[in-house]
Amino acid sequence: MDDEAEKIPASRPARLGRGLAALIGEAAPDGMASAPEPKGTRNVPIEFVRANPNNPRKTFAESDLGELTDSIREKGIIQPLVVRPIEATPGTYEIVAGERRWRAAQRVGLHEVPVVILNVDAKEALELAIIENVQRADLNPLEEAAGYDQLMEQFNYTQQDLAKVVGKSRSHVANTMRLSKLPEGVKALVLRGDLSAGHARALLTSKSPDSLAKRIVEQGLTVRDAERLVQNEDQQPSETGARKAAVVKDADTKDLERILGQLLGLSVNIDHKSGGGGVLSIKYSTVEQLEAVCQRLKA
Repeated sequence: MDDEAEKIPASRPARLGRGLAALIGEAAPDGMASAPEPKGTRNVPIEFVRANPNNPRKTFAESDLGELTDSIREKGIIQPLVVRPIEATPGTYEIVAGERRWRAAQRVGLHEVPVVILNVDAKEALELAIIENVQRADLNPLEEAAGYDQLMEQFNYTQQDLAKVVGKSRSHVANTMRLSKLPEGVKALVLRGDLSAGHARALLTSKSPDSLAKRIVEQGLTVRDAERLVQNEDQQPSETGARKAAVVKDADTKDLERILGQLLGLSVNIDHKSGGGGVLSIKYSTVEQLEAVCQRLKA
């Protein structure tokens, strides 16, 4: 949350309205709900600023933090932190946006930091923290999933509400939230950056996600490779399947399956029936893949 964030679409009640960029100085577009006006920029002692315990972002890459520390040491803090007053302890503030800058400033040894003060309550601060992080892609997939879950549990958001607010598709929100159901071993690989969000989503339908995740990392497999492996897991030798496998397809049918598969990026099967008819099946692993096929068919 250290660069200026994009504005948030007005899709929730007045408590959201605008993004942090609007709150700290930009005018709200027509139709946007009003939000508390900031009191302006001021310098406050760094020891009077506290991290937000509900900040969905829990991990801070050492390389990024080191680079920011060097920049602040050379040029100072260019963009102020966004904070809110802590009522229980007057004169102290909780960070709404800018925890990475605050951490880097501590490393540099700054005694004061520039802040913009917003008069928002804890609920509004949490909403802004989650939404701004998601919009800026500052969260790893599991932190994003936890943020969505927190908004839904505490503030009665629906998946459609979240999709509109953060500018993502509903299927993206749904699939991201499902990542929390992955085994702990797979989650650890995602947190370390060994597996991408795409890999993790492909593993959601796997019968052996731990072993498959290990194989992906060891062999450096792509997301598409992972999706194919999961698809192959589902091809069990049932009695019906065995009969189908016994049927030798002609070269034209195999070639057509290959062409369609390349066009769609998915596994395609053509099963001819007696009498001239047949079945064309397209196998997908995620809702996003299904939506992509539907969009192509509509076009």
